Amino acid sequence: MKNSVQVLLSFILIFCMSHFIGKFGVSAQNTTIPFNVGVVLDYNNLVGRIGLTCISMALSDFYEIHSFYKTRLVLHTRDSNSNVVHAASMALDLLNNIEVQAIIGPITSSEADFVIDLGDEAHVPILSFSASNPFLSSAQNPYFVRASLSDSFEVKAIASIVQAFRWKEAVLIYENTDYGSGIVPYLIDAFTAIETRVPYRSVLSPSATDDQIVSELYKMMTMQTRVFVVHMSYPLGARLFLKAKNVGMMNEGYAWIITDGLSNQLNSMDSSVLHSMQGVIGIEPYQPMSDNLKNFKIRWRQNFHKENPDMKRVALNIFGLWAYDTVWALALAAEKFGAANLQFQHPQVVNGTSDLLTIGISTIGPKLLQTILETKFTGLSGKFSLVDGQLQSSAYRVLNVIGRERREIGFWTPTNGILRELSASSNSNLSPIVWPGDSTTVPKGWVIPTNGKKLKIGVPVMKGFSEFVKVAIDPTTNATIVTGYCIDVFNAVTGELPYALSYEFIPFMKPDGTSAGTYNDMIYQIYLQKYDAVVGDTTIIANRSFYVDFTMPYTQSGVTMIVPIQQHQRKNIWVFLKPLNWDLWFTIFIFFIFTGAVTWVLEHRVNNDFRGTPINQLGMIFWFTFSTMVFAHSKYSSSSLNL
Repeated sequence: MKNSVQVLLSFILIFCMSHFIGKFGVSAQNTTIPFNVGVVLDYNNLVGRIGLTCISMALSDFYEIHSFYKTRLVLHTRDSNSNVVHAASMALDLLNNIEVQAIIGPITSSEADFVIDLGDEAHVPILSFSASNPFLSSAQNPYFVRASLSDSFEVKAIASIVQAFRWKEAVLIYENTDYGSGIVPYLIDAFTAIETRVPYRSVLSPSATDDQIVSELYKMMTMQTRVFVVHMSYPLGARLFLKAKNVGMMNEGYAWIITDGLSNQLNSMDSSVLHSMQGVIGIEPYQPMSDNLKNFKIRWRQNFHKENPDMKRVALNIFGLWAYDTVWALALAAEKFGAANLQFQHPQVVNGTSDLLTIGISTIGPKLLQTILETKFTGLSGKFSLVDGQLQSSAYRVLNVIGRERREIGFWTPTNGILRELSASSNSNLSPIVWPGDSTTVPKGWVIPTNGKKLKIGVPVMKGFSEFVKVAIDPTTNATIVTGYCIDVFNAVTGELPYALSYEFIPFMKPDGTSAGTYNDMIYQIYLQKYDAVVGDTTIIANRSFYVDFTMPYTQSGVTMIVPIQQHQRKNIWVFLKPLNWDLWFTIFIFFIFTGAVTWVLEHRVNNDFRGTPINQLGMIFWFTFSTMVFAHSKYSSSSLNL
């Protein structure tokens, strides 16, 4: 009996404690501090739809892990309706009526340009995970936080690809918006650094008609450049490539490079658009794969299709991951304020004052901004660390559109440039690429323009050395055929040029097929502007240099003399006497006699060796003279006149 009473009392005690703890827990949960955050997204935009799902999941995941946090982000979402003014109006409503402490969004750079001015006025941080225009920066707008990468980071990766294939010209195609034009100065600078020209810039309005797009494509087809860099949003980019496919600009010989704005949405594009983009090269920020990311992609796919049943072919991209990490960064920063005063300071209201003049000022704005900038963690997109108010790039993936998928062909890093594998430590080539037209041959980057002026190249018509230049007439087609060593050299040089050079050979001849004059007359035609250049066996002469410029000689001629040689004479031991003719031998003999006679006159009076019978003296004269060729006779000379 006693034991039964003890058990009953213990049960009652445990029940009471559980009830007390439950009440305490509910009370603790009710004491969480709401932290109002505005969200301005475009519900009609694919990035906006993806971002909205990621933001909702990020909030749920964060507080499931950090359930003990005192603060709770309370999201107030607004639709910008793809309109700059409407986006600013929604942001103004959030600031005046909700008094949000931060705003996530908007999607486009044009909308962000308006909203960040409101954020500066109210001291409310504006965190955008998709506004990539480099002209938007925290230097001009201190309360703007770019939780993504600036477009200026990817220009060096694009320039490295162009440099790797030795293309010397590239045409820029971009949309006429803040997003489209913001990258252009940075691309021009990057191409200038690698000595690549931009001969033309094609600017398309987002509202351009199909006829306007086709007209612009035909215009670019008449140019010699065949390398195109495309920077535009998905709706306009999809229409551009569909029309480019129709007009034949996705055939062999063309090269297309797209920026990360289009590359990030390749997995969400319609099959017809992907079919028109075969062979395109794209780049996108590298995101390291992790178990958390794999699990999140599965959950995200389920949630997104539940919320958007009308959108079938949609895949998670880097913008969604940046949106997810943005919420985490903001939640971490909000927790550090706890029960701080989250009210706005309002100016004095005057009757008739507009809403813009009644914007309050957040009391925690400056500290909240600083806390966000100092927040660091490893998120789904990789390392979250803000430098100068924006994320920093670590690496880019290089992609190739093949079939219905994008194939990874390499990487680019700021330190090592292009790499086939990210683990490599030195610069290397990309993996094999399938170019437009299902070609594996690297496009040259240029062709002969259809409307280009052809250079008139004059060639001589002379009898003689036809090996240098030979002009013949095809009897069937009556076409002029020019061949020869000089022509081969000229064709080889023009073939190595990094741009197209259209030319035609024009023989310098009369209607009857004979030469129209001398080489001087032919070269003078350049000065008269009848020829643009002359190719042939022309000699560089001083008077010709007064009115034309010559290239460096590509054959070594010099001054030579051709003489017949009899082979058997080279074997004669007396061949060294061949240059000495009889006149030279007679002159040498006379000088020998003269030298001996002079020596005898000077020596016979004082030197006994030069005395004796006339025959002895005559022999001494000849012996002395001829022996001087062998040795000097200083001991036989007595007269000082011989010294």
